[in-house]
Amino acid sequence: MNKTLLIIQREYLVRVKKRSFLIVTLLTPLLITALYAVPALLFFASDEAKTIQILDESNTFRGKLKNDEDYIFTFIKGSLETAKQKLRNSDATALVLIPKDIVEKPGGLQIFAEKTVSMGLQRRIENVVQSEVRNQRLANAGIDVKVVEDNRVNVDAQTYSLNEEGEKSSNSGVATGIGYAIALILYMSVFLSGSQVMNGVIEEKSNRIIEIVISSVKPMQLLLGKIIGVGLVGLTQFMLWILLTALISSAVTGLLKNKLEEKVRKEVSVSASPEQAKQVQAQLQAQNPMAKVNEALANLPLGKLLLCFIFYYITGFLLYSSLFAAVGSAVENPSEAQQLLFPVTIPLILSIILMTYVINEPDSKVAFWASIIPFTAPVDMMARLPFGVETWELLLSMSLMIVGFLSTTWLAARIYRVGILMYGKKATLRELSKWVFYKA
Repeated sequence: MNKTLLIIQREYLVRVKKRSFLIVTLLTPLLITALYAVPALLFFASDEAKTIQILDESNTFRGKLKNDEDYIFTFIKGSLETAKQKLRNSDATALVLIPKDIVEKPGGLQIFAEKTVSMGLQRRIENVVQSEVRNQRLANAGIDVKVVEDNRVNVDAQTYSLNEEGEKSSNSGVATGIGYAIALILYMSVFLSGSQVMNGVIEEKSNRIIEIVISSVKPMQLLLGKIIGVGLVGLTQFMLWILLTALISSAVTGLLKNKLEEKVRKEVSVSASPEQAKQVQAQLQAQNPMAKVNEALANLPLGKLLLCFIFYYITGFLLYSSLFAAVGSAVENPSEAQQLLFPVTIPLILSIILMTYVINEPDSKVAFWASIIPFTAPVDMMARLPFGVETWELLLSMSLMIVGFLSTTWLAARIYRVGILMYGKKATLRELSKWVFYKA
């Protein structure tokens, strides 16, 4: 047992002390936070308002295009050629021509600019013109536009989850994002950590160091020491990621809150009346990209997700890394490992393929079996958990995971004890099956 602990200590310290470990540990939380913080900050970013000149030949759009903090619309008169010339000599961003027959021929709308017109400006003008053309056509047909507008509704469903603890607000989008993120992180960690175990075994075997080590340590002790040591490195890194991400996210959330309050003050200050000011404030609060996310995260069982993540990381890592170690012991260089590695990685790749279906249909039979079978459970059960999983299903999956990694570790140890001392012979799957039954 002491020898196994020494091997664990050696494998752990060698990897933790590497500069690459420190760099990845510090950079990953920053990148994770940037995935949601950058789009949110862009939402609040405010540039100088752009001036847009409007040449309205139909004389129906004055007052329809409202100024805001992004665009200032100025109506001009004269010919199109004169307007183009004025555009070149002015600070205006674009010139919009609204022809006389815009109601009969909506395709006649034209936008001129020295540079390519931005998609946001184009859509803004198109939407306003389209709405006004529709209103005029309805009026020409004898339909009361006010009645149509009063009956225009937007349906925004609020979702709730019902359980023993009561009724809680839920968000399928956030649950989907969390499911994808956790499952992909687990997949990458298991695959990369397992590869580290395999490459370590191959390196020691090719350098003949293994022959010296095996003279004083049993193969099973060496195998467990390597697997547990590398596993602890990955677990340490993930715990640091969670802590650093939480700290950075807290600071970014405070910044976004201040940005939202600043944007609200700007919009409210230009509002024409107190009633409009309240509407603007409510609209901006609803548009806050972090509000619904924070509310949904608060209602998710984050503690349960963290504990399950640790469990499935440990058991999934032990299951696959033992097989990776067995493959490493059977070859002498990484290129030879590819053929034997393919059958081992198929279930792991299958779990990623099934993940999309599992998230879309978390209560289906496919999702159930994908989260129960040990080879796919680490990824697919974590993908299901944000949507809610019955306790008995979770316990069954965990029990089978324990049985699964114990079985694969035993199988890998039988191959490992023979393979680490085999040289000059390319192992096949048939050969590996024979090694399992060799007597010690």
